[in-house]
Amino acid sequence: MGLLRIMMPPKLQLLAVVAFAVAMLFLENQIQKLEESRSKLERAIARHEVREIEQRHTMDGPRQDVALDEEDDMVIIYNRVPKTASTSFTNIAYDLCAKNKYHVLHINTTKNNPVMSLQDQVRFVKNITSWKEMKPGFYHGHISYLDFAKFGVKKKPIYINVIRDPIERLVSYYYFLRFGDDYRPGLRRRKQGDKKTFDECVAEGGSDCAPEKLWLQIPFFCGHSSECWNVGSRWAMDQAKYNLINEYFLVGVTEELEDFIMLLEAALPRFFRGAAELYRTGKKSHLRKTTEKKLPTKQTIAKLQQSDIWKMENEFYEFALEQFQFIRAHAVREKDGDLYILAQNFFYEKIYPKSN
Repeated sequence: MGLLRIMMPPKLQLLAVVAFAVAMLFLENQIQKLEESRSKLERAIARHEVREIEQRHTMDGPRQDVALDEEDDMVIIYNRVPKTASTSFTNIAYDLCAKNKYHVLHINTTKNNPVMSLQDQVRFVKNITSWKEMKPGFYHGHISYLDFAKFGVKKKPIYINVIRDPIERLVSYYYFLRFGDDYRPGLRRRKQGDKKTFDECVAEGGSDCAPEKLWLQIPFFCGHSSECWNVGSRWAMDQAKYNLINEYFLVGVTEELEDFIMLLEAALPRFFRGAAELYRTGKKSHLRKTTEKKLPTKQTIAKLQQSDIWKMENEFYEFALEQFQFIRAHAVREKDGDLYILAQNFFYEKIYPKSN
């Protein structure tokens, strides 16, 4: 028995195509509305949680007029660069905050825009410095460096960060936009449905894998000046290096994240006591992994490395790595393949005048 083939008139075919297109647009619109509703709900929940904390502090007694001791007055800002293991590290802060008695707050900017408006910069600086109910506080979010000194702040927050090999970071971000990760596998991603590999994208000269997309870690450290976001700016790289040395307490690298955490615990135990052990033994050590990620070929890597933008981002990465390894070399000792934090190796003597 042969197959019955029904021929559809051209007009009906056209109507069917149009109907299908309209249906897809409708579904896309509904998905967008759901995502916006979810975002609004998250913000409402966050505001409710903040109010609860403030009410709890009020019930415990007024705190505004009480001077905080130095450790309780501490604020850390982790202006996390996307796809540098930032979620894995941030979850350690969340796991430790109740035990170590500090607050963790996520800085959620609209569309993940890392540059704040001038008025938002003022609001943010005011929040960070005067919001005593949230101190000690650990703030994290995808925002570029902000110089608190230019707002007249005397006690600046402590900046920390982690960076990654620039090509590895871009590859991870490329696949993340298409396939997501194992942290929220059901969430629809911006480039979902695009099956093109990173190698294919580079070979075809695609925009999502263009060398310009490497320009991210430098502007994150450079800050809110317009020149910071001028792709390939030598001034921006020099400023990023200056800030890394002078404005950041510690900058680690994704490839040596455990050592970064160990150094933070030794230097800032008020926040990170227990962090190294939690990272080594906890289930959340490598919580977020990009799905469907395929390593690029040597040819792809070589092509990207011809770019001046890669050379600058890689120079910055190597600069940060050298600084981190220098700090680590003076803070730990190695024994049987393991690293141990050095004990205090300075003391005071010849103290005058002598007490009676």
